[in-house]
Amino acid sequence: MRVLIIKTSSLGDIVHTLPALSDAQKAIPGIEFDWVVEEAFASIPAWHSAVNEVIPVALRRWRRALFASATRQQWRSFKQHLQAKQYDRVIDAQGLLKSAWLTAKANGPSHGYDRQSAREGLVASTYQVKHRVARDQHAIDRVRALFAAALGYPLPAGLPDYGIARNRANIDAAQLVFLHGTTWPSKHWPEQYWRQLAEIAATAGYRVVLPSGNAEERARAQHLAENNDPVQAAAAMDLEELANLLASSAGAVAVDTGLGHLAAALALPTVSLYGSTDPALTGTHGQYQAQLAAEFDCAPCLQRQCSYNKPAAVSPACYQSLQPQQVWDKLQQLVQEKEGNK
Repeated sequence: MRVLIIKTSSLGDIVHTLPALSDAQKAIPGIEFDWVVEEAFASIPAWHSAVNEVIPVALRRWRRALFASATRQQWRSFKQHLQAKQYDRVIDAQGLLKSAWLTAKANGPSHGYDRQSAREGLVASTYQVKHRVARDQHAIDRVRALFAAALGYPLPAGLPDYGIARNRANIDAAQLVFLHGTTWPSKHWPEQYWRQLAEIAATAGYRVVLPSGNAEERARAQHLAENNDPVQAAAAMDLEELANLLASSAGAVAVDTGLGHLAAALALPTVSLYGSTDPALTGTHGQYQAQLAAEFDCAPCLQRQCSYNKPAAVSPACYQSLQPQQVWDKLQQLVQEKEGNK
């Protein structure tokens, strides 16, 4: 069976889709997937053994130069590539207008969420086969349920199998990774807490690596590393290099970020911190994962900017309920649990 997946972005959402491929691979021997994904994330689907071909798309880049001749040419080339094969199923695993539009361009019976299940309900009218999937469950479980319905096998129980495990024979037991970069200002754990956590880790004999993906994150990493030898602001890395860094480390601490989901997919002991967002629906999910959610009157507010206007020890204010020592204790618990299971 040959199946086309439409799931273009973003990092966390793409990682969330991987367990559905593992389910299908176990249920339907010989199944192969092609995957349409934004070019920035094209390396991730290729890590899964069930993926035959990754088809990069550049919607984000094309939108910036919609009427340029180069954009038109690249779109024609992409469309020809997309339509070169006939598929047994075309699954829109995203449920957005942009993904439904791409789904409609492919050759094969289209499957997607029904009107009540899709993130943008209007898209359901474009699918040939629609599936009801409860919205009040984790994003990973929703995608697993969609694939099981579309491909006709019983929905497996248990923790997700991301199918991208890497060789962890060369783990640096003294190395931790702090995934401090994220999108919304309200998701950022206070910098002073990162510094305190790094000091606790250094006292315990660990080195800390701080990856960064843009200038703002790089400046924060460099500031945290100042006058602190065990803390290293890492050079720019692509996703392959970041995955190798995570796979070779003893553990990680993350805010609500796509790289936290990648750490979960690699079964790296990780504590993920949630203030303005709710881990119940989109938090990290898998072995050796802990989600610490802020306990505060207005949390989770689901707002990009913190609107709390009363005096508080830190900003965003909700994070004063997630102290560095609490985070450290939970991380040590996860690291020791993994060590005990070797």
